[in-house]
Amino acid sequence: MKKVLALLLSSTLMLALLAGCGGGQTPPPATTDPNAKVVHIGVFEPSTGDSGAGGKQETLGIQYANSLTPTVDIGGESYKVELVYADNGSSTDKAPTAAQQLVSKGVSVVLGSYGSGVSMAGSDIFKNAGIAAIGISCTNPQVTQGNTHYFRICFLDPFQGTVQAKFATEKFQAKKAYCLAELGNDYDVGLVNYFTDAFQKLGGTVTSETFPSGTSDFTSYITNAKNAGADVIFAPCSISYATQIIDQAAAQGLAKPIMAGDTWDSNKVVEAAKGKAVQIYVSTFYQEGGNPEFDSGFKTFLNSNSTNLNNNGGNDMISAVSAMGYDAYYVALEAIKAAGSTDSKAINDAIWKVSYPGVTGQIAFDTVNGDAVRKTAYIKTVNTETGVWDFEKEQSVD
Repeated sequence: MKKVLALLLSSTLMLALLAGCGGGQTPPPATTDPNAKVVHIGVFEPSTGDSGAGGKQETLGIQYANSLTPTVDIGGESYKVELVYADNGSSTDKAPTAAQQLVSKGVSVVLGSYGSGVSMAGSDIFKNAGIAAIGISCTNPQVTQGNTHYFRICFLDPFQGTVQAKFATEKFQAKKAYCLAELGNDYDVGLVNYFTDAFQKLGGTVTSETFPSGTSDFTSYITNAKNAGADVIFAPCSISYATQIIDQAAAQGLAKPIMAGDTWDSNKVVEAAKGKAVQIYVSTFYQEGGNPEFDSGFKTFLNSNSTNLNNNGGNDMISAVSAMGYDAYYVALEAIKAAGSTDSKAINDAIWKVSYPGVTGQIAFDTVNGDAVRKTAYIKTVNTETGVWDFEKEQSVD
């Protein structure tokens, strides 16, 4: 009897450890049939750290697509598609190890990551292994520059920064902007630089500051924005900082609009802003309602599983990165089918020619860097009374 109990306890502990390795994700059961044909897709996303919330939402889109289309035809034969997860921890220090984990597990192609810095940090690992990666929402141009293995389906920060600068001048007639970024964060600092360049070309002036990692008190920065006479505040930082900035801006009675990039497109931001006298505007890849069939199915997927709902922040509000994760999965399947093989090099070569009608728009890659051709961003704002995102407009740079 003691041996049985010990075995049960050991098994329970092992299951707990395996669940912990997934960072809260719930992978489908692995194939047990030794004769089954399987292709493995790596999911290179943060489920912990500052970007963990966004990484989980991006992963949910991938998982939903996999639940709908769990197989792919390769050379006339059906292959089961298994997702392999590695948590990059939102950290450039941890990203190479996570990337190596995917390589060691024999993935044929990689999806991710949420976060440009971790994407770049893991890039050489994939390059050296001959495995292509498809970025989902990593918007820094350096992710794909100078290589032929990293692609992406999102717009880039030079475009996003220009979109936000143009919106600020058109919507608010802004002449002065205050920008705030996390020191050393490639996404934050890069996007601020592109916004600054575009805003200045439109005749505005910019005051910029950076804050050290781990900052929780933004009182002095908000005061500095006020003292600078800023018409708008541009703070494209991670969700964990965004919620604190919103709380403290409201407490200080900041009456000016706070603008941010795609990282702020989160139900956590909506929750932080609800009931507060703040104005929040973000640029993003998808607006809920853009594809009713996807929206309905994804909400059902979220509500069917408590882990899914928890990974989405506790409700079924659709984040743009989930829609992007969904599209990225199907782009990968198109490349696998075109390659007619699970061979990573063949898939890498095939991605260049993929054209896919995604829920976030038509996806095709340029022939220079492997970036998706995107000409429009969605601007939305928090309705602080109802606690939802309201669509503001489609914004281009033309």
